[in-house]
Amino acid sequence: MGIYFLSLGLLLLGALISVVVSEKWKLKVCTVSSLLSTGLMLLPAIAVLLTGMELGQTVYMSPMVGYVDFRIDLLSAFFLTVISIMSFLGVLYANGYMKPYLGKGMNVSSHCFFLMMLIASMIMVVTVQSAIFFLIVWEIMSLSSFFLVIFEGEKKEVLNAGIKYLIYMHLSMIFILAAMVMLDAHAGSLRFADFANSITPGSTYANIVFLLAFIGFGIKAGFVPFHNWLPDAHPAAPSHVSGIMSGVMIKTGIYGILRFLLFIGTPSKLISYIVLAIAVVSALYGVLYAITQHDIKRLLAYHSIENIGIIGIGIGVGMLGLAYGNQFAAVFGFTGAILHVLNHSIFKELLFFAAGSAYIKTHTRNIELLGGLIKKMPYTALLFIIGSVAICGIPPFNGFVSEFLIYAGMIKGVPASSMSLFIVLVLSIAALAMVGTMAMLCFTKAAGIMFLGNPRGVNLDNVTEVSRVMITPMTILAFLTFFIGMFPQYFIMIAMVPASMFTGGLASLNSLGSLYNMVGELSYYFFLFFILVAVLLGLRKLIGIGKENAVHTTWGCGYDRANNHMQYTASSYADLFISTLKPLFKRVSHIKKPKELFPKEAYYEQEIEDIEEAYIVKPLINWDEKFLTKFERIQNGNIQQYILFGLIFLILAIIGMVYFGG
Repeated sequence: MGIYFLSLGLLLLGALISVVVSEKWKLKVCTVSSLLSTGLMLLPAIAVLLTGMELGQTVYMSPMVGYVDFRIDLLSAFFLTVISIMSFLGVLYANGYMKPYLGKGMNVSSHCFFLMMLIASMIMVVTVQSAIFFLIVWEIMSLSSFFLVIFEGEKKEVLNAGIKYLIYMHLSMIFILAAMVMLDAHAGSLRFADFANSITPGSTYANIVFLLAFIGFGIKAGFVPFHNWLPDAHPAAPSHVSGIMSGVMIKTGIYGILRFLLFIGTPSKLISYIVLAIAVVSALYGVLYAITQHDIKRLLAYHSIENIGIIGIGIGVGMLGLAYGNQFAAVFGFTGAILHVLNHSIFKELLFFAAGSAYIKTHTRNIELLGGLIKKMPYTALLFIIGSVAICGIPPFNGFVSEFLIYAGMIKGVPASSMSLFIVLVLSIAALAMVGTMAMLCFTKAAGIMFLGNPRGVNLDNVTEVSRVMITPMTILAFLTFFIGMFPQYFIMIAMVPASMFTGGLASLNSLGSLYNMVGELSYYFFLFFILVAVLLGLRKLIGIGKENAVHTTWGCGYDRANNHMQYTASSYADLFISTLKPLFKRVSHIKKPKELFPKEAYYEQEIEDIEEAYIVKPLINWDEKFLTKFERIQNGNIQQYILFGLIFLILAIIGMVYFGG
């Protein structure tokens, strides 16, 4: 564990040094410290994954916290690997993204400090195994990410998004704290080792503990209906922060759910059905609202909800497999869910980085105003398209592999004797297939409108490709999406290691059986397909197809060439699909009608508002504001009245002490 603590110390040292050095060196210091930390952190993490031998150390922190267990088990090792690599790539990307902000009076020092603190706190969250210190580092993670979200806090919408995020994170803390208090009351200890199997699996007590934990960690992960902070916070944050939060930080919520699942042992059927139902709704809800978005980062944020739902489906299938004693469903479900944690972190960071590159050059996130960017930013466009194919679960990229495992888990669970399980799994298979279809609709819209055609509302004359320091991490991520898709069997084996904590040791490998071999064969055919496409593209370029000059006909009824008025807009592209699902949306229209024969300006814009936000969250906030305004007269600046309030409180306190103490 010495290497682990050294790696952690490097992150904290980088955070402190970044505060005192000059602006041009701050991000470089963070990059070096993150690189060294990642290299060191991978050593114990990979060692644990390869050998299966856990590492641990108990450290005395303070009289209040007491002794704290730091432990790297199979589950922690997997999440450590994902957090370390993805966070480093985010810091590397930040060197280019933050360059326009340097020298403009922005508080880059605090940004770098909290960026390092976020990474360090995420690492501690997945390795600390003592309740009190876990809650402390969980709070540090929430606060550091809050300060990163409000980097441009002078903008009202950014500050509102940050405050909303902070409120949800503290709501999350309440539920997690309640679950841990219940475990402490039953186990008589605050150590995770004593929590494990301290309560009877499947009992009402175990169900309540898990539900409390699921709500608390589900808020962080972004499950519906706890998701409202996510579509606001991700667009508000700088793109590298959005990538780290979406790709890595929300996965700490998944880690927490899996860790508590280990505490309660074999889950009850009721809890398993609840988790699967929430996950299916989250996946459908996320992708459905992603289609309606015109802000590219908000669109990607809703896709984070969708993919958290897909991970949740895998967990739910695995839990049902344990509850019904179906080892195949359990192995495929948990392995697919854990592998999708890795896959989503890769392609979601890639997409956020590509969207950030487009934003930093065009200064807009509105898809409706973009177009033709592939001519000016060819590398960014290609990388975004690769990420789009991966997130849609299309081979030969990584998203297909983990979703394939989850499908296999549901199919393996279908032949069970229970009719209720049969119906639920069949509906879940249909829902996941629908999610994939809607994801393709969404990303053909996003990639097509942003990068193809002609510019719609932004002048691209001065737009150029982003710097190499931004292209490099995106290229690495794109390569990983392809590499995992081409050689899935090796990564399935990696994901199977932490999954074995839930399904039972080497039984996982035996359960995969023919599926493991089939995936290996698929990778072979994917490779042949890739070679064929590469050869065809090479031949096309060699013989010069597509290089002919445009030829205009003598008489084309006034038509010369396409222009931006003839193109699909983002709204019109998805309108046919959205119009069939009107009850699921609240539409807000912005229209300026033409009032003269030759109007200079007229427009129609339609905004889709989140129905939960519109009909639940906002009414609650309005009621709360009205209630609190009734107490405004208390804060009137009258010192005598303040003294009177103090005396009244003192008298009530004395009466209470006498009454209850006597």
